[in-house]
Amino acid sequence: MIAYLKGIVLKKQEKSIILDTGNIGYEVFVTPSLLEVTEKETELELFAYTHVREDALDIFGFEKEEELGLFKKFISISGVGPKTAQDILSLPIDKLKNAILNEESAFICQVPKIGKKIADRIILELKNKISIDDADRMHGNLSSDKNENAIFALEKLGYNRKQITQGLTNLPADVTSSEEMIKYFLQNA
Repeated sequence: MIAYLKGIVLKKQEKSIILDTGNIGYEVFVTPSLLEVTEKETELELFAYTHVREDALDIFGFEKEEELGLFKKFISISGVGPKTAQDILSLPIDKLKNAILNEESAFICQVPKIGKKIADRIILELKNKISIDDADRMHGNLSSDKNENAIFALEKLGYNRKQITQGLTNLPADVTSSEEMIKYFLQNA
């Protein structure tokens, strides 16, 4: 399986590029956002997923390992193929994760070919597979041990992660301790 490619972009196509890796040109399907910023004759490094079918061998490329990991999670869901998964990844990753954690199917439905039923299935199957660490990166303020303690305490009080994430989204900068976070949440939830 091809897991990584580095080469020069020879040609841009509608949904893919041709990447010359040293006398071999691979057609690599990329996200629309990557296709838009990629220029011909520039060097590009991609983490790759090789999708093998009876009638085709397709390579899907991603700039970051995180994108590849999400892609693999999406294609594990019934009804989501690799091309659809890559289209989903055209959405901003942080907002996509936030939508999954907060069960906002309308955001995911922005992607062509994704209806409410598939969006709900994506949320159902992935909301527990996206860790709080992923949400921490989205909200910036939720990424330390003391914050984990506050989140754990709020969960013990009966709140779910969705409620906690939403309640702590706009956490003021002056709220720094676990106790202040809990107090802020309880006053504003």
